Amino acid sequence: MKITAAMGADVPLRDVAAHAQRVEALGYDTLSVPEATHEGTLAAFAALAATTELRVNTGVLVAFARSPMILAQAAWDLQAYSDGRFELGLGTQVKGNIIGRFGMPWSAPAARMRDYVGAVRACFDTFQNGTPLDFRSESYTLNRLQPFFNPGPLECGAPGILMGAVGPLMTRTVGEVADAMQTHPTNSEPRYLRDVTRPKLAEGLERGGRDVHIELVGSPLIATGATPEAVAAAVRGARESLVFTLSTPAYWPTLEYHGWREVGEKLRQYTREGRWQEMDGLVSEEIVSALVPSATYDEIADVLLEQFAGVIDRILLPVPADPADDDAIRRVIEKLRAG
Repeated sequence: MKITAAMGADVPLRDVAAHAQRVEALGYDTLSVPEATHEGTLAAFAALAATTELRVNTGVLVAFARSPMILAQAAWDLQAYSDGRFELGLGTQVKGNIIGRFGMPWSAPAARMRDYVGAVRACFDTFQNGTPLDFRSESYTLNRLQPFFNPGPLECGAPGILMGAVGPLMTRTVGEVADAMQTHPTNSEPRYLRDVTRPKLAEGLERGGRDVHIELVGSPLIATGATPEAVAAAVRGARESLVFTLSTPAYWPTLEYHGWREVGEKLRQYTREGRWQEMDGLVSEEIVSALVPSATYDEIADVLLEQFAGVIDRILLPVPADPADDDAIRRVIEKLRAG
């Protein structure tokens, strides 16, 4: 199993380099940089510039806020600069943000993302092989790239494309067009991944006529720490995150799979009524236990291997807030990799 560190959105851009160096020294395979308070490709560049072996992916860039060509050029530059250590992570965001935050049009997200990735791959093909650019779809048409603007081929080849997905339609789209899928904490439960996510990826592969392995990146809300008290505090934090996130219908697929849809409906109702203080009691210990793997550093690798071995290819493992725990997390990483 490969191990990814997810960088928090609160890391200032000036501190990304030091954070990436720490992650590399801890033995992580990949650093996933978010796009929240910082533009994602800038943070990815800072991380790649500060490291020599660490892979870096964007987790995830807002695709619909960008031209496919502009993003393809940025990804190409990052791949070239790092000698092949970059992975382009893409996501759709939600309708309200695309329209209200980015000022861009919205359309059916799964179909549009299929077109978007196709357009980016067409750009990559033109860069790498000199193929005339001629991509036409319902969402995007790209048919002009003069030689002056073509960055040319890379020895390391084009970057891989990772997609964030939650629901079945977008998961199937990943199988059609992407190389890897990153789950959301609300759809990272191992039974859901095995029984729903993997079959939907297989459907997408068949629909796209592809014979490849889609790497599945699990993003569970892992609650761990040096002591039982630290673990309990992490579980409380994870519960707070679930209470907020599960009030949004887009994050209900795992609830529906387990027969817990009414919990999401009540959470949504309570947010509309402003009953914020009462929401915590709606998320049962059963739900928290299913969605939040928890144990001390000494035990968490065994817990994760028991739940996720053979189900996912990579896992997002939190970087300790306290550097005093760095040796402990190194041991966790070594055990997960060996397992």
